[in-house]
Amino acid sequence: MVIYFSLMERQTKNKMFKVGDLAVYPAHGVGVIEAIENKEVMGKKQSFYVMKIMGNGMRIMIPTMSVKAVGLREIILEKEIPKVYEILRNKDVTIDKQTWNKRYREYLERIKTGSVFEIASVLRDLFILKSDKNLSFGERKMMDTAKNLLVKELSVATNAQESEVEHNLQKIFTVQ
Repeated sequence: MVIYFSLMERQTKNKMFKVGDLAVYPAHGVGVIEAIENKEVMGKKQSFYVMKIMGNGMRIMIPTMSVKAVGLREIILEKEIPKVYEILRNKDVTIDKQTWNKRYREYLERIKTGSVFEIASVLRDLFILKSDKNLSFGERKMMDTAKNLLVKELSVATNAQESEVEHNLQKIFTVQ
């Protein structure tokens, strides 16, 4: 398994975010830092980011000292977006012929890395697999998740409408 990480993703895991900053929380997607709150947890004062996920409105509290551990990162840089499209267009990959549940677990782990490049590779692999056979319910759901995470981040990074990004993805996967 190839794990794609950009220099930007590795370097920004220690970044201190400010209220109003956009960030990516692995497996949940793009969110906005709404507040930084201090709370006492188990008798110890801790600082937390309060983040609202844009896709579903969920609020997450992330200890500021755990940013690296949870994989919170900045939005992909616009100059790195061509790499995402390159991964999506690369159809010359071998899809493991393991059972669907093993594939599902592997794809889930890749999505949990928080890497936009890993998410792109999962989406690509599932589209390739879909052209050969019917996907399991879990795989279809994972494909939707990967697509939604990718669409949201790319639209924010490029300041484009989500429908425009979806259209670009659709063009990649319908060209044979």
